Amino acid sequence: MIVVELSYTVDRERIDALRPAHLAWLQQGLDDGRLLLSGRKVPVTGGMLLVRGTLDDVRDWCASDPFAVDGVAEYRFFEFEPSKAAAGLEALLA
Repeated sequence: MIVVELSYTVDRERIDALRPAHLAWLQQGLDDGRLLLSGRKVPVTGGMLLVRGTLDDVRDWCASDPFAVDGVAEYRFFEFEPSKAAAGLEALLA
C-alpha cells in the first residue's frame, strides 16, 4: 500500500481550474479499485491518497493525474504494509 502526499506548487486559482479533471481522475481510481481513500490537507495546500499497488505502479498512475500533467503539484510516496485495522476497515489488510 502506498500513501501519496500532494503539495500544490501554484496558487489556488490554477488548482481550482484543474480540480474537475482531478476529481474525475480520482473517481476512476476508485472505480478501478486502486484508490482507497483521498482528501485535502488542512489547510488546503495539497492532498493525501491511500493507494493499493506497487510503488512503481502508483508512481506511474499518479503521473496521469491532471495536477501532475500540468505540473501544479509535487508528489511524495510512502510505501507501507498495514498489519492492523480498526473494526470495519479489515478489508484494507487484504
